[in-house]
Amino acid sequence: MARAATLVFLLLCILTIVGMAKTVATGQSSATNFIKSSCSATTYPALCVQSLSTYATTIRQSQHQLVQTALSVSLTSAQPTETFVSKLAKFKGLKKREYEATKDCLNQMGDCVDRLSKSIQELKHLGQAKGQDFSWRMSNAQTWVSASLTDVSTCLDGFAGEALNGKVKNSIKPRLVNVGQVISNALALINRFASKQ
Repeated sequence: MARAATLVFLLLCILTIVGMAKTVATGQSSATNFIKSSCSATTYPALCVQSLSTYATTIRQSQHQLVQTALSVSLTSAQPTETFVSKLAKFKGLKKREYEATKDCLNQMGDCVDRLSKSIQELKHLGQAKGQDFSWRMSNAQTWVSASLTDVSTCLDGFAGEALNGKVKNSIKPRLVNVGQVISNALALINRFASKQ
């Protein structure tokens, strides 16, 4: 009798675990579909899905959490690029124009990181905001993210032209392009979120 009760108990435990796993998988699938659907409104949807899917359990199906995560991913992408540009600016073998472009880019990336940080802070307070306060905070976040995208674009422009072709430009450009694309996606998601409020 005790053996039968143990087997029944064991079977119930297994069924509970399987049920919980299915619930988690369904939630994960719904969140991933939500991310894919939201990312379809961005300029770089594949990158958007790739960069946000790992956070599906955090995002769930929350538009606010999606935007907050997209901004955090943007900041996480911009910070190492700023560090890379900073190290590059200290390199002794730079030509004068490369050095000037790199120093300007470092300033732009510093501004970019600062603006992304400010936009993340604004969105953290969005949950309690209502009416005019909500609109004001959302507008601030949109402005700062847009300005951070301009910072990256200005940095890229500094390396335009054949005179700057070479290892420095080749090492920095792919990083800047990636940061710009991630921020562009975040801006599209923020604008979409703002339009639905």
